[in-house]
Amino acid sequence: MQSFKNLKVWEKAHILTLDVYQSSKTFPREEIYGLTSQMRRASASIGANIAEGTCRKGDIDFARFLQMAAGSASELEYHLLLARDLKLLQTPDFERLSGRAVEVKRMLASLMQRLRADS
Repeated sequence: MQSFKNLKVWEKAHILTLDVYQSSKTFPREEIYGLTSQMRRASASIGANIAEGTCRKGDIDFARFLQMAAGSASELEYHLLLARDLKLLQTPDFERLSGRAVEVKRMLASLMQRLRADS
């Protein structure tokens, strides 16, 4: 069983989550239970699913958790787009966060592909 902390994709997902938390601090108070919460939960779910998947038995279970992490990354992408369109995120912040989310999704897809090839 490997430690999730040794996975580059987990490290990138963790940095993305920290950035989402920092960037959403400026959102209006009325969004605390709305978009702020949704973005933070989706971003944290990426790393959490990677972490949980590493201690599952076998590559098939691990791949299933990576798929859930990818779904959370896609959900976050939409929330970022919505936050930008609602003028809650400035374009440079949106581009940085969105780019990080896309990078994590690509890394997850690559890892899932490797797991399938090894099976």
